Amino acid sequence: MYRDPRFSGIFQTLGGPAAKPPTLLQKVVGAVVMAGVFMLALTFSVAFFAVLLTAGVAIWGWVWWKTRALRKAMRAQMDAQAAAGGARAGGYGPASGDRGLIIEGEVIREVEIEEDPRRDGPGGRTPS
Repeated sequence: MYRDPRFSGIFQTLGGPAAKPPTLLQKVVGAVVMAGVFMLALTFSVAFFAVLLTAGVAIWGWVWWKTRALRKAMRAQMDAQAAAGGARAGGYGPASGDRGLIIEGEVIREVEIEEDPRRDGPGGRTPS
């Protein structure tokens, strides 16, 4: 394996003696610095999420305000269709009244059964 002599110093320091363990003062200073960094990150994250929430509510309000005419037109169209169809409850559902009433996925339809005049023979029996 070829080793570039320009980087030989990196490999020598990796295999060197272990570093000295930190002193008590270094540990205390490190703990205080880490607590400060944590508090600073927490402060900025709370502020960041507050700004995001405010911007999201503002954008939602703007879109809601800009689409009010469209919602009004759609509501008027639904009412016009309900008036033309006549059988819709609350302005929703199929426009034709002969399709039945749907309750929780079950179809309830009234069907009139007409008697077949060919089936009635003399005495109300079917001819054989």
